[in-house]
Formats: sequence, C-alpha cells, structure tokens
Amino acid sequence: MRNLLLSIICFFSMTVSAQDSTRRKTPLLSNYFTKMLGPQKDPAAPQLINYPTLAYSPETRWEFGVSSLYVYSANKDLSNRLSEIKAFTFYTQENQYGIWLDHAVYSDKNKWFVYGRARYQSFPLFYYGIGPESPQEYTALIDGQYTLLRERVLREVKPSLYFGLELDYQRLANVDYLETSAQYVAPETGENGSTNLGLGAGLLFDNIHNAMNPREGLYSEWAFLSYRDQIGSDFNFTTYISDSRIYRPIKKNTVLAAQLYGQFTRGDAPFNMLSLMGGESLMRGYYLGRYRDKNLLAGQIEYRILPFGFSKKWGASVFLAAGQVYGDDHDFMWNQFLPTGGAGVRYLIFPDKDIYTRIDLSFTREGSGVYFFIGEAF
Repeated sequence: MRNLLLSIICFFSMTVSAQDSTRRKTPLLSNYFTKMLGPQKDPAAPQLINYPTLAYSPETRWEFGVSSLYVYSANKDLSNRLSEIKAFTFYTQENQYGIWLDHAVYSDKNKWFVYGRARYQSFPLFYYGIGPESPQEYTALIDGQYTLLRERVLREVKPSLYFGLELDYQRLANVDYLETSAQYVAPETGENGSTNLGLGAGLLFDNIHNAMNPREGLYSEWAFLSYRDQIGSDFNFTTYISDSRIYRPIKKNTVLAAQLYGQFTRGDAPFNMLSLMGGESLMRGYYLGRYRDKNLLAGQIEYRILPFGFSKKWGASVFLAAGQVYGDDHDFMWNQFLPTGGAGVRYLIFPDKDIYTRIDLSFTREGSGVYFFIGEAF
C-alpha cells in the first residue's frame, strides 16, 4: 500500500498557509491559497482545488503527483445536486505513471446523472491468489499497462429514481511478472492480460443532495454488465452489482451511515476483473485485490461528527466493516467474514459546499492502512 503520509503533510501545509495568509508577506502564494480554501463571495460559485502529492513505496520508490477537484451545481443553482470532477496524475522513480479521472455530474433539475471513471496507468499490482484462503504474502508482482473506462448515463424516470445504460471497458496489456514466489499459482483466466467490453443497464434511487458529504437520504444502485466476444471481449461473463447506502442524522452535526455492497460474477472472468476486496472506500485497511474471487459481499457502518461542537472546521469518524469473497471453489460461509475498523479526522475544506477532507486509519487482522482523500468514503 502506498504511504500517504507525505501527501497529508503537503496538503495541510497548504491549509496552514491559507489560514496564516494575513501574517505572511507572500502575496502570490497567499492569494492563491486564500482564494482556494477560504470563504467564497458567491456560495453558488464553482470551486477548484489543486494540490501536490508525494508518496513512497518499495515497488515504486518516490512517487510525485498532482490532484485536482472541481465541484459545482448546475446553472449555479444550489437546489441542484452537487457535481464533482476529480483528476489525479503521478510519475514514479521506476518510470511508472498514470492518470485517473472520476466524475459524478448532475444536469439542471437533476434530470440526468452521468457518473463514471477512467484510468490509464503503468503500475505494478500485488497478486495474492484467488479465494478467501489466499496466502498472507503476495505470490506475484505483476506489471502491465491498465486501461479502464466505466460510464453510466442515467435519466430520472420518477423523483430520485434513475434508469439508464452502463458501459465498462478494461484492458490489461504488456503483462510482466516481476516477482513470483513458491506459492504462486497462475490464474486460470487472463494470466497474460485481456481486453473486455461490457454493456448493461442500471437502476438507481438517489435522493442525496451532496454525495461528497451525505447527511441524510438513501442511495441504492442495481446494475448488470454483460461481456461477450460478439462485442469485442476476450471472455464471456456477466457481472451483477448491488450497492445500497443509508444516511441518518442522529443529532446536530452527527450522521450514522451504513452500506451493503455485493458484486457477483457468472462465467469466465479474467483475474483482474474478479470482485476485489479492499481499497480506500469499502474494507479500508486491506490492499485492493488482497482478496479476489467471483463474488464479494461486504458491509460497513460509520459514525461521523461534522464538525465537533467546539470547532467550526474539525470533525471525526469511527467505522466498522466486514466482508468476504467466495466462488466456485470456495463456498459462502458466515464464519469467513473478515473484520476491519478504525477512526479518522475530518477538516472542512469547502465550507460553502459542506465538503471535508478525511484522514482515516484502519486496522485489520493483517495490518493497517492510512487514507487521505477529499470527501467521505461512501
């Protein structure tokens, strides 16, 4: 897992610079940070933040990057839901590189909702094997060029109920096994890379006004994607996704959030497109892909204080989660759920938009993870 400590230091150094701008005589830098992080003359105006990131891990050495976030309401109308566009690009001392683009965009009156992500990167991934009993240490370090394009275009058919089409394109090319251990067992499907295109449909109920900091409402997505050689896929399989989240205010400035997520695959999916457990949102503390199989079932709850009663900017959260992967060779078992949990601090970065940046520390049976992002995990 990448070390995000230096990214956090870079970001909060900028935050301190903005808060201290009245005492420092660096007009250009101070003006930029004040404009970026300070209150806006027009609360409905779009806001943009750019900040550098710096990280280190053994497989990449030093990684240098730039992150950007643009948030706005369509037509500068605050009754429209908040839209977000995020970008991240990086380069490492091992000549690895990548660019990420994410977006969740609402049209005027919230009639259309377009959301998805794009990835292009040359970056190694740790492969532990398939199933819930995969070894604790990774069995292969796999390098390659990875391309992802996932897009949903949904239309409101009833208040807060959306229906539309979904597309998923993923390509893993120029695969190179940099390291393999004695425990390495080659995946049966897609060992040398593949290209797959999926088409499908989705149904979504979403009455949340601010997806980056939900305080009340319900989000429930049900979708499927079919990958077939007739439309350009190397393998034939179907993926079903269920993602439901509920948010309830408990008292002033506190929110109880819960999520139940399932991803289920039928057919012959390549190893890089199986259900992956871990990451910065669900099952924090596990490396994304530490466990993988055809099916994933996971849930989490989180209690957020945004902000503390004694502060206008600072808040915190505590969270618990559990999940498991299973498939053809590993049945679902109630006693195989893996737990994770932790806590984090929050800092109100965009007061006019009610958006916080978060630092989460999560613990698992196998170790811990630190996460630094703008916006809540779910």
